[in-house]
Amino acid sequence: MSATLQNATEARSGKGHKDENFPVASHLIHPKNRGAILAFYDFVRAGDDVADHATLAPERKIELLDALADALTGKGPSDPEAEPLKRELSARGLPTTHALELLDAFRLDARKNRYADWDELIAYCRLSAMPVGRFVLDVHGEDPRVVWGPSDAICAALQIINHLQDCGKDFVRNDRVYLPAETLAKHGASISDLGAAKASPALRAVIRELAERTMGLLDEGAVLPDLIADLRLSLEIAAIHRLAVVLCRGLMERDPLSEKVHHGKAAFALTALGGIATTLARRPLRGRTLRRHALGVRA
Repeated sequence: MSATLQNATEARSGKGHKDENFPVASHLIHPKNRGAILAFYDFVRAGDDVADHATLAPERKIELLDALADALTGKGPSDPEAEPLKRELSARGLPTTHALELLDAFRLDARKNRYADWDELIAYCRLSAMPVGRFVLDVHGEDPRVVWGPSDAICAALQIINHLQDCGKDFVRNDRVYLPAETLAKHGASISDLGAAKASPALRAVIRELAERTMGLLDEGAVLPDLIADLRLSLEIAAIHRLAVVLCRGLMERDPLSEKVHHGKAAFALTALGGIATTLARRPLRGRTLRRHALGVRA
């Protein structure tokens, strides 16, 4: 059946932005910017669904991803998955760079299913996660010199948290392992441990170490909400960051193969509100000073 798929739409999983682990263009974002972000999400989701398709051959996945890229850049026929983003980019004078980098990540997923070490995993996140944050910041007109660095750290952390939460599913469904081989070997864990109903002590040690390293990324990115000029975006990022910290701590204590790492909706809402309240309290005094410092401007 997969051989008959003619375009990315036919490979869609049905998953939408409300199904993600972290908020995507929540109503904190100003309505004038939500459409562009959702168009970007839908384009990226189409590519991700191609890369994750259970029966498509890797060569066919790459062909469909190439077709999405050509539709977005105008080098090929139009595609319904690309047209909304193409219109948004044209209206705002934004480049296709970030979206095309995501497609590069999905091409990697089509042909690569193991990662040697932490640096190789971060290099993957450079394509699979960091462009998302950069696009959202560009849509809001934020200064990349100030915000891209901490945004990259947060986005990489979000990606790795998802990898850790889904490590068992990724292995069983797609034979895909994002846990670095170096870290697995260090703790005496094997890839086959990911197929068990419950994580072995060795695998728990792997997940704990990677979660701790990911917490370092979140610490690096913690300053971002205070650097954002747009208040609504600042609060969105503060909520996401606080949720990520809670999940990362959960991965240090829980087994994602046999336990639920996510809290319920009510607990997550309270966590997000905590991040928002903290940012609102400190922002007036801290934000301008930090932005000036990031630009090398004296007070």
